Amino acid sequence: MPKPIVDVAIAILLHHGKVLAGWREATQHQGNKHEFPGGKVEAGETPEQACRREVFEEVGIGIKEWHPFDLICHEYDDVIVNLHIFQAAVPASLLDLIQQPWTWYQRDQLLVLNFPKANRAMLQRLYWPHQIKISANLADCAHLSDEQLMYWRTDLQPIYAMAELEQCTEGQLSRLIVPHALWLSLKPEQQKAVFAVHLSQRQLMGLRKGQLTVGIRHLAACHDDVSIQHAQQIGCDAIFLSPVFATPTHPEAKGLGWTAFAQWASIADLPVFALGGVKPQDLAIAQQHFAYGVAGIRQF
Repeated sequence: MPKPIVDVAIAILLHHGKVLAGWREATQHQGNKHEFPGGKVEAGETPEQACRREVFEEVGIGIKEWHPFDLICHEYDDVIVNLHIFQAAVPASLLDLIQQPWTWYQRDQLLVLNFPKANRAMLQRLYWPHQIKISANLADCAHLSDEQLMYWRTDLQPIYAMAELEQCTEGQLSRLIVPHALWLSLKPEQQKAVFAVHLSQRQLMGLRKGQLTVGIRHLAACHDDVSIQHAQQIGCDAIFLSPVFATPTHPEAKGLGWTAFAQWASIADLPVFALGGVKPQDLAIAQQHFAYGVAGIRQF
């Protein structure tokens, strides 16, 4: 007998780097587990409408602007669930309206909470390691620590870049960030395997809401508050904010310094990576100034 198929809308609510999660009661399906806001898509409504309704009913806040985050199909012993996932930032003006027992968690904390199995792919996408190495040498991805990703900043023609990527293991690809132009030329299986796609600020500002590929992480380069806000408006996953300090590779670029960096990073609800003249040992001070992580070339 075919298993029933249920369409469910799930909300990823963000505020200053944290994610909202609650607790599923024992009497519910997959009970005694943590959960994100959401519920079944009712007849006559779209998944996004269901997401907006469920958040209003369960969390107590109304949010208009949503971004498609992912679509995940998971088969349980008794049912097949299609998870239609959306993300949205929660403005400070709505924080006091959030009902109990919803709680804000750091992304690291989500990994140790007891979520249903269907949420695993969602949790993996939400989590980012705290260091990003930038290199033109693809072989460097074989020497990353457990807490590092690598952005392959390559100028190779796509045909040569693809040939190099063929030599990478699946594990190496899963730690790799590639330029947007290169990602577009990759095979579908390679596109899904890499960790994220990098957007220059120029590419970022040329995109509009609805143009990002759903289910793929996007890391945007930002150099001012306008680009930070735009990255959030179109549904990016994380941000490079640079330069914190002047660097040998860009001596003409004036560094922000930690004070100005903090002013801009504090407006972001996405993970912000401090880039430009920083090193791995600066992670603690970067996080004191609203960064999620650090990124660099020589020092990494």
